[in-house]
Amino acid sequence: MRNAVSRRTLVKGAGVITAAAAIGSIAPSTATAAPKSGPVSGPVGAPKKAPTSANGWPLEQEANHVSTVWTRSVPGTGLEVDVRIGDVEAILLHVVRRYHYEVEQLHRVDLAGWQRIDGLDTGGPESNLASGTAVRIRPGAGASGSLFPLQVLTVRDILADCEGVVRWGGDDSPVDESLFFIDRGPDDASVRTLADRLRVAEATPGAGAGVTVDVLNRSRRDRAERLVREQRAS
Repeated sequence: MRNAVSRRTLVKGAGVITAAAAIGSIAPSTATAAPKSGPVSGPVGAPKKAPTSANGWPLEQEANHVSTVWTRSVPGTGLEVDVRIGDVEAILLHVVRRYHYEVEQLHRVDLAGWQRIDGLDTGGPESNLASGTAVRIRPGAGASGSLFPLQVLTVRDILADCEGVVRWGGDDSPVDESLFFIDRGPDDASVRTLADRLRVAEATPGAGAGVTVDVLNRSRRDRAERLVREQRAS
């Protein structure tokens, strides 16, 4: 009898479970609250865009350690500067060398490169220092009129030699005649093109920085003056 009861109980219990499952399959399901989330600005898991300086290059938090900014010697000058390695390095060191040879002989205190974004105008040209894409030459001489007229002509020739890839703070408002910076973004092909040309010139006897040029030559002055108009209009 106990076995019979047990079998009937088992069968009955199984029927109840089956019926409950059937009811559950046709009954409206209870809504589960989804976690709240803010608006999605991009694909899930997409990396956040790194903060950049005014010219679009990523900022660096330090130099010479897990960084694209390293201390580089400026050949032929005895100077060193913290600058973004690679194409930017080739371009800015060319600017410094020509300035040293043709505008005014520089000393260690006359050259400064990368610095942290803290304390800089984050939206202004000086922010480019924090990405290693700018240098200050004679940092304390940023005011307008810090150079003699012939020195200005030479600076103009240096800029023209860089084909507009480099901009001078002397053309900005407010004026900063000590500041020279890359005026193209990291994806602009003209940066690599100019850097490659300068590297070839440096390796070619009778070319590159240090070679005497006539900045008063009419064609060179015309080229420089065109660039002034273009950059001041941009």
